[in-house]
Amino acid sequence: MPGLKDVKNKIAGVKKTAQITKAMNMVASAKLRGAQEKMERFRPYAAKFAEAMRDLSGGMESTDLPLMEVREVKTVEIVVVTSDRGLCGSFNANIIKTADKLRKQYEAEGKNVTFVTVGKKGTQVFKKSGKLRRSFVDIMGSFQMFNAREISQNITEAFLAGESDQVDIVYGKFYSVAVQKPEVEELLPIKPLVAEQDEAQSTVGTGGAYTYEPDPNEIMEVLLPLFLNVQIYHAMLEVGASEHAARMTAMDNATNACKDMITALTRLYNKARQAAVTGELMDIVGGAEALK
Repeated sequence: MPGLKDVKNKIAGVKKTAQITKAMNMVASAKLRGAQEKMERFRPYAAKFAEAMRDLSGGMESTDLPLMEVREVKTVEIVVVTSDRGLCGSFNANIIKTADKLRKQYEAEGKNVTFVTVGKKGTQVFKKSGKLRRSFVDIMGSFQMFNAREISQNITEAFLAGESDQVDIVYGKFYSVAVQKPEVEELLPIKPLVAEQDEAQSTVGTGGAYTYEPDPNEIMEVLLPLFLNVQIYHAMLEVGASEHAARMTAMDNATNACKDMITALTRLYNKARQAAVTGELMDIVGGAEALK
């Protein structure tokens, strides 16, 4: 049985750990409120932007604009969005696992794969693969739209230069505080968005066709890069909120685990103390019997 001092030191250490995990839980909870509110405010904007793009691109051919050009896919670039910090359970691991599974799928089809990583956790993993083309780190803590624009410009330049024929993005989508799942979306080429059949039927005879000035092709030439910026920024917002939610859950679980450990160690301490007291009493009784 361990000594009293050893058990007491362990209890003190676990209590300090519990204080840290509880503080991290509170910090993550406070940050989550802001990140979730920011994400939820942006979702309607992204949806409305997609609606405008759907209306504009409905009658266009994929060869009308360079960013809509569909080619024979030889090289696929995967943009992986993770957090810069850990201690958020399996959140980053699930995103990385999904991206790696996607890589294996494309390579099995005979396609080359390169990675662009956003966030330190994804960069640390895919840097070892030798397929990392570009990384963006230390921005997920306080990113803005210009960060998304920089990422968008980088992958767009590679696509237009023929270095990639298709670009996918893998990120963690926020469903609720308890649920965050990896999501895979195709970024490039941007394909014409077709309205849903029931939506199209519901709008027949209510508003008629829109008239655009200037020509829709000219508008799309400006909007396509902006649409890409919006998609990447939206993915970063989802990951930002998901990270704090996952960390809050992980730290809450860690705090509860610390409490369980303290309870178990306290029982062990009491047993060790009882054994020590019993031993001392036996020595006293034995000494008293020897003096008789």
